[in-house]
Amino acid sequence: MSNLEIRDLHVSVETEQGTKQILRGVDLSIGEGETHAIMGPNGSGKSTLAYAIAGHPKYTVESGSVKLDGEEVLTMTVDERARAGLFLAMQYPVEIPGVSVSNFLRTAKTAIDGTAPPIRGWIKDLDSSMSQLRMDKSFRERNVNEGFSGGEKKRNEILQLELLKPKFAVLDETDSGLDVDALKIVSEGVNRAKANTGLGILLITHYNRILKYIQPDFVHVFVAGKVVEQGGPELAVRLENEGYDRFLSNVNVGS
Repeated sequence: MSNLEIRDLHVSVETEQGTKQILRGVDLSIGEGETHAIMGPNGSGKSTLAYAIAGHPKYTVESGSVKLDGEEVLTMTVDERARAGLFLAMQYPVEIPGVSVSNFLRTAKTAIDGTAPPIRGWIKDLDSSMSQLRMDKSFRERNVNEGFSGGEKKRNEILQLELLKPKFAVLDETDSGLDVDALKIVSEGVNRAKANTGLGILLITHYNRILKYIQPDFVHVFVAGKVVEQGGPELAVRLENEGYDRFLSNVNVGS
């Protein structure tokens, strides 16, 4: 059984005002096939956690560990993390001019697996996933995310998730900017990936609405770079009804 263990993680970022501490000792354990939702107010460190796991150079890990199946992730390069089985769906997916969706995905799959997938089977899998995500086949030859709408970019992220088959996915506000129909399609893609591969999911969101489609096993509340409360799906409903005021009043940001 695969496992992603985050222990006492402290992360900072450089700003114009100097070094700013963002994460202040985060502990999380995500098992194979589990879905963990991270919720919290703006500036609480949710996206910082995602980028620290992925290896974004802007963020400095001061202390702590992130281990995937017992192997320290923090000493790996970004591409090594991907090959080890980590995947990040970004809140704002970037455009890659000159690289088609089909070529990008096949190159990534080859890098992860060590061998290129047979072309005939690969095209069949690609077309099947695109069809389920309501993506026209013409997207295969379009440059990655170039000229895509916000919803199309999010579908393309989930297309990558389905085809690359990572062990663990960090979904950073995947629901941001999606209408109801697109949210349902994207959520169905995430659920398919989980059902087919035993994917473990760390889902970062502000809202309970995506959790109606992607059922979390655990919900963690982030405030001031810490996990201040944990529970099941019912906690997300409470947050939707009550907000974060009671947590904000109890947390000393300087601690």
